[in-house]
Amino acid sequence: MIPVIALVGRPNVGKSTLFNQLTRTRDALVADVAGLTRDRQYGVGKVGGFPYLVVDTGGLSGEGAEMDRAMAEQTQRAVAEADHVLFLVDARDGLTPQDQVIADQLRSAGVRARLVVNKTDGLDADSVSAEFYALGLGQVTAIAAAHGRGVQGLMQAVRKDVAAARRIAEAEAGTEDAETEGTGAGSGTGAASDGLDEASQQAALDDWPGIRVAIVGRPNVGKSTLVNRILGDERVVATDVAGTTRDSIFVPFERDGVDYTLIDTAGVRRRARVHEVIEKFSVIKTLQAIEAAHVVILVVDAQAGLSDQDAHLLGMVIEAGRALVLAVNKWDGMQEHARERIRDELDRRLGFVDFARMRLISALHGTNVGHLLDDVREAHASAFRKVSTPELTRLLEAAVAEHAPPMVSGRRIKLRYAHQGGQNPPVIVLHGNQTDALPGSYKRYLENFFRKHLKLVGTPLRLEFRSSRNPYAGRRNKLTPRQQQKRKRLMRHVRR
Repeated sequence: MIPVIALVGRPNVGKSTLFNQLTRTRDALVADVAGLTRDRQYGVGKVGGFPYLVVDTGGLSGEGAEMDRAMAEQTQRAVAEADHVLFLVDARDGLTPQDQVIADQLRSAGVRARLVVNKTDGLDADSVSAEFYALGLGQVTAIAAAHGRGVQGLMQAVRKDVAAARRIAEAEAGTEDAETEGTGAGSGTGAASDGLDEASQQAALDDWPGIRVAIVGRPNVGKSTLVNRILGDERVVATDVAGTTRDSIFVPFERDGVDYTLIDTAGVRRRARVHEVIEKFSVIKTLQAIEAAHVVILVVDAQAGLSDQDAHLLGMVIEAGRALVLAVNKWDGMQEHARERIRDELDRRLGFVDFARMRLISALHGTNVGHLLDDVREAHASAFRKVSTPELTRLLEAAVAEHAPPMVSGRRIKLRYAHQGGQNPPVIVLHGNQTDALPGSYKRYLENFFRKHLKLVGTPLRLEFRSSRNPYAGRRNKLTPRQQQKRKRLMRHVRR
């Protein structure tokens, strides 16, 4: 099993910065703001020479507010499932009562924890680390996560801690490996003794396996509640406060033999209403999540109706070429006349995404949520469908026979053959002559024809048109000077 390493500590001690260092990514949102991280963020560790999963958590403030309680619960879940905990403290703040409380909680939980003193850049590491020995957690490791100093050594120490814990567990379980080690046999196989290098320990593990599904929408439409409902667990913080989610949280899971990765994103408001720098970064992370996804579930608040921002988000999804599923949330409890009104509004304003499945759901109560993954699989299959050139050419010939292209300057536009040019979204390349002159209405006809006969559901379809080069164009310029003179004499003779 790949060990799980959780990062815990007070707010703003550098947990997300260390997370980004360990995963060599920028997945965790980082800023000089306390309490920025609220959900558990998982990543594949790439520092230290051994495979592991690292978990970033929200800061433990010890306050009783609803948000703080929800964040603390997420952190406690991360600690419960971790094999090892890195407890971060701030060298510049020194030892605080909150640090003592967290240390007591870790001891009562019975987890293996290593104390890490962060932000030691420009300071005497030994001097600032001395007072933290009072926490009674054993050896103290000093690092500067922002600059990567001491991180490599930290993970080497963690590797030894994890290997030691594994040997103890094997000894208690009376495994064959522990008995062999106790007799002194195999002492020269260092890799086998810590059990961390078996078949590269799933080194080929994909960072985010399966179908990647981004859940996007405006603030407070129920995205995090929907994620928790799909997973059947309180995986992310969900409250009535708009803007609870600030980062993009990747959650891999398996359902009915199919692997998925859910991406919970921050709500996107109109640009004019975005004032905080943190929210601007959250919007960027949401847009990046759309690009990283295979399928996007756009969540709309049925009680608030369809807004211009919802339509703008739909445009961004289509522009990115991602498969789409529409989830109209908070459907339960609405009066019948209100339901009819929202149905009419959706039919009227969402005609440009008529290819997408629409589900009327209640994330809070679970109504119709189970069908969303069926729609996701259908959209994903359509987005990645492969079609042969002969089949596409036959469909093109059938489309032209049913409705021929218009005449341009007295000449008929000819479409000769088609082939596939890409996936997610599907791209069909059509070859012919004068394709630049095709009107938009005929292009839409071809798009609908291909979509209907290929049974593409939930994904945009892009058509690319390429005109054949005229083999006689510019031929006169290729004549030799002698041929050109001969041609001029012939033309003069013809005129006479």
